[in-house]
Amino acid sequence: MTDIAPTSTPSDGSWLTTIVDAVVSLMDVIGPPGAGIAIALENLFPPLPSEVILPMAGLAASRGSFTLVEAMVWTTLGSVVGAFALYGLGAWLGLSRLRSIAARVPLLHPEDIDRTVAWFGRHGGKAVFFGRMIPLFRSLISIPAGITRMPLWKFGLLTATGSLIWNSIFVLAGFFLGESWPVVQRYADILQYVVIAVTGLGISWFVYARTRSLLASRRAAAADDEA
Repeated sequence: MTDIAPTSTPSDGSWLTTIVDAVVSLMDVIGPPGAGIAIALENLFPPLPSEVILPMAGLAASRGSFTLVEAMVWTTLGSVVGAFALYGLGAWLGLSRLRSIAARVPLLHPEDIDRTVAWFGRHGGKAVFFGRMIPLFRSLISIPAGITRMPLWKFGLLTATGSLIWNSIFVLAGFFLGESWPVVQRYADILQYVVIAVTGLGISWFVYARTRSLLASRRAAAADDEA
């Protein structure tokens, strides 16, 4: 079997490179199931970049380590397994426990959870499908699906379909571009930075708005006491 790990990932000594080298080497040791395991781990540990792991599977397929179909099937299976693990976490957490946690977290209210769950009830199908193609949300979207107990067949079908589309893009990039696949990774990195920036801005706005509302409520309460 062709050794792909040493020539496919940069060796800069960082912790992330070390982890990537370890999970990618699974493909060299056990073949396409190694790609599935690596992607399942990526779902559970989002800092693992699927934008690196998936092209490695395509590159291995182009070198004859396994077939392109095997690469797509196993990486999609890994995505589904990882997603169901997080779905189970959400189901275990449950709505009542999550509301209880929100009541103890500064600036959060149980009503925030209720609104989020209501939104997911209306748009959960689209959120799960398209969420599989958005960095960071690929993992997180499985948790509210578990909390709301989305039917398992529906969650599995949407996850598999969305994951197959996302995975195929990067597996095919590795297959056809070979050693030039980092060109695609650069564009994927831009998308990831945009998602992180938008998420950060959203959180910052929420904290600002909630803090402002809290201070206004306290001032109004103080004015009532003085009156």
